[in-house]
Amino acid sequence: MSVTVECPHCGAQVSWTEEATWRPFCSERCKMVDLGAWFSEERAIPGKNDPTSEQWDDDDALASFSPGDPSTHQ
Repeated sequence: MSVTVECPHCGAQVSWTEEATWRPFCSERCKMVDLGAWFSEERAIPGKNDPTSEQWDDDDALASFSPGDPSTHQ
């Protein structure tokens, strides 16, 4: 018995088997479209210093930034 999941991009049903090369995606196209969304930052995992977060403060970021110090680059 195989498990069936939805393709994260188009919603098509995908059997979770060894033969499903692109799982959880239904095709290479859906996989690449999803990867492109991550690269273009349409998708992101929010972090501590997420500029869209209400906790972000530009003054804090500038205070800790030093152009000559590679350890301060994010």
